[in-house]
This record gives sequence, structure tokens and C-alpha cells, in this order.
Amino acid sequence: KRSRDRHKSPRSKDGSRSEKSVTIQTPPAEPLLGNDASRAEEGQDDNWGETTTAITGTSEHSISQEDIARISKDLEDSVGLDCKRYLGLTVAAVLGLLVFLTPIAFILLPQILWRDDLEPCGTVCEGLFISVAFKLLILLIGTWALFFRQPKADIPRVFVFRALLLVLIFLFVFSYWLFYGVRILDSKDTNYQGIVQYAVSLVDALLFIHYLAIVLLELRQLQPMFTVKVVRSTDGESRYYSLGHLSIQRAALVVLENYYKDFTVYNPALLTASKSRAAKHMAGLKVYNVDGPGNNASGQSRAMIAAAARRRDSSHNELYYEEADHERRVKKRRARLVVAVEEAFTHIKRLQAEEQQKAPGEMMDPREAAQAIFPSMARALQKYLRTTRQQQYHSMESILQHLSFCITNNMTPKAFLERYLNPGPTLQYDRDRWFSKQWTLVSEEAVTSGLQDGIVFVLKCLDFSLVVNVKKIPFIKLSEEFIDPKSHKFVLRLQSETSV
Repeated sequence: KRSRDRHKSPRSKDGSRSEKSVTIQTPPAEPLLGNDASRAEEGQDDNWGETTTAITGTSEHSISQEDIARISKDLEDSVGLDCKRYLGLTVAAVLGLLVFLTPIAFILLPQILWRDDLEPCGTVCEGLFISVAFKLLILLIGTWALFFRQPKADIPRVFVFRALLLVLIFLFVFSYWLFYGVRILDSKDTNYQGIVQYAVSLVDALLFIHYLAIVLLELRQLQPMFTVKVVRSTDGESRYYSLGHLSIQRAALVVLENYYKDFTVYNPALLTASKSRAAKHMAGLKVYNVDGPGNNASGQSRAMIAAAARRRDSSHNELYYEEADHERRVKKRRARLVVAVEEAFTHIKRLQAEEQQKAPGEMMDPREAAQAIFPSMARALQKYLRTTRQQQYHSMESILQHLSFCITNNMTPKAFLERYLNPGPTLQYDRDRWFSKQWTLVSEEAVTSGLQDGIVFVLKCLDFSLVVNVKKIPFIKLSEEFIDPKSHKFVLRLQSETSV
């Protein structure tokens, strides 16, 4: 038996990752009172927030040599993506500079090369100078508004329409330069008004290309054509969004932008509690034969299996009473927290301008006032956050900042408690509290292809994934039915038996 266990142990260690336990230590929060020098010396309250959290049980994530190699490869790929992004920005900037300098070069080159042979520029030609200047200014402002934006994300593939526009602009400017070199530079055309008119036609064509860019990049996606259902894989929370004609990678960006503001923050502590409850219920299904396999104990085994089955059938009662007890404790601690906060806020009164001379108490700024009233509510808030398993999202410093903000803006206790009574979206919390910063798009179709009915793609991060199911909005056929106004006439029938 000892040799059999010795042979089984390495297999279970390598073959099953779900049996490993993970210990997570959250970073300690900042000290409460005092300046920067005193904050470094004074320690935080020992009762605050469970600075060390140990999670024992099953874990779905583990690190191996293959994972380390894959992480290093992902880092190299990210460096390559940065190079690609900066290369694309460089190409676009050089091409844009060439576009704006080309009409000016068309007008200045004849003045520099064969100025004496040119025909005099009349009033019409001078008016064309003004036209070129204002059109270039309009084109510059439109290009800045449409293209010069802070990038929101790095996408894995090239944006097809943007690349198509860059190729179109390059071919367009190249063809104009080719015609200009053959018909004007080689022949040294003396009709300067015609040369200026040629530059004006180039600027007009560039304005039309800019209009085409607005249609392809902005207006085309505004009309809703698809409905996507986004489901978080861990807790099943879902949302619905309407999208237009987008590629899969751009639709993924829209989904992530809405995820951070619509979905509640991901709390793995709640999932750990459900897993421990399920493990406790499954423990009743284990049957041990103490007499050994050689003895005849089938009757005893059947009795134990029946007892385990009865215990399994009654597990829903245990779950019901456990959830009811948890709700009771949450309501009780919530009531204590509300009362404590309301009592603490009663000591704060905004000092009016005419009452500054006769103020009976000491005048304090919002930070000092928050530090003064926080100890009276700290214990109730700590217990409530522990009960609802939100202590890892709220440090003492963040609570003090929120409290001083509420005091500065003369907000009520309910406004202060809104952040803690209900878990908010991910954007409500600090960036270091976000569990996912890098996402991976998994799709059977090419990410540059457009959305279609029935497409499913997945957005993965370290802790969970978002499953996106695409459905096309059905075609709606609306008909009209005419109602004759003369049909709205009624007859009242009187009978002796009725009360009318």
C-alpha cells in the first residue's frame, strides 16, 4: 500500500492542477492619520480589513514551466505590437505631411524654377490662393478631429478601412505628382493660373476623401444591426448591447469599454464561498469500506450509500438556511453601518461666512474633519465589508478620500454609503484593484471580418473570460391599418331590468 501511494503521488501532482492551493496576500493599506512623516511611523489599525487573506481549497490556475515560457513569449509579442503600432503611426504621419505639403509645392515650384517665364497672376489667380489656404485649414482641422486621437487600445490586426484610406491617399497623391512632373515640370508650363487651379483641384479631391473617411470610420457603424450578449464565465452576469457594422476586433473593443462601466466588479471571494459550500455537500457522498475488499459488507455499504443519499437530498435545506443566515447578518450590519454614519455626519456642519467669527468649535478642513469622524464608523464599516467580502477593494486611505470628498461637497450620509452598500462597476475602483488589464481575443473567424449572425468569440483575461454571442436584429415588417372615424359610433340599449 505504501509503494502504491508512492507511485500515485507524482501522478496526481502533475496530472491534476485543480488540487493545488493558493495563498494570496493583499497589500497593506495606507495609515490613517498624520502627515507623510507620521504615516511612515504609525501603523494601521490591526482590526482593519484583513490585510492578509488565505484562500485554501481548489484552484483553477497554476504556474508551470510551459506557462512561464508562454508569458515570456507574450511579452515579446507585446513588444512587437508596440513596434507595429508606432510604425503605423509613423507611416500615417509621413503620408499626412506629404498630403499637406503637396499643394503648396505645386504652387511654389514654378515660382522657384522658372519664375521669369510665368504669365502674370491676375485677380482670379490671387483669389485661388485664398481658396487653397482656407481649404487646407479646413482639411487640417478635420484631419485633427478624425485621426489625431489618443489610442484607446491595441488591436491584434490592422484596421482595414483605415489602411484602405491610407493606400487610396497614397495612390491619389502619387498620381497627381506623376501628372505634375510629366505635364508641368518637364514642359515648364507658363500658365501659372492653370497650375494654381491644378493645386485647387487636388485640395478639393482631398476634402472628398476626408468625407469618405468620415462615412467609413464613423457613420457606417452608427445604425444598430446586431445585438450581442456578453456573459461573464465565472458568475454568469450578462448584458446586452446593440452594435452596427463592425469587425470582430472592433466589436471586442466596444464590449470591453462597456464592460468596465456596466458590469459589477469581479469578486473571486464570492466564488470561493460557493465552491467551499459545494465541497462540503459533496463530502457526504464519500463511502469507506473499513472491513477491506475481501469481506462481505455489501449490506453495510448499501446502508451508507442510502444515508449519503438522504443527506444529499437535505442539502437544499442547509443551503437555504445558510443563505438566510447570511442575509440576516448582512442586513443587521448594514443597519448598524447606516446608523453609525448618520451619527458621525451629525457632528459635521458647514461653517457659513457670517458665522466664522462666532463659531463655538474648532474650524477644520475636509481632510481633518474626515479623520475626526471616521473612527466612530470604522468598526461598523469594517464588519460590513467583511461580511459582504468587499474588504479587498476599499483601503483606509480610499475611504478617507471619499469621506473628505463628501464633506467638501456637503453630501448626505446616503451619498457616502452608496459606494459601499452596492458593488459598483470596475471603473469605480482604483486601477491597481482591477484584476485584468490585458485581454486575449479568441475567435474561429478572422478578427478583421465583419460581424455576422451566430458568431461567438471569447475575450479572455487572467481570472475569467467574457463570452460574446452575436445575433442579427430581425427585419421588421410594419403594416398600416386605416380606421374609419365614422365607425366610432355606439348605440345604448335600455332595458327595464338594468339600472340605467
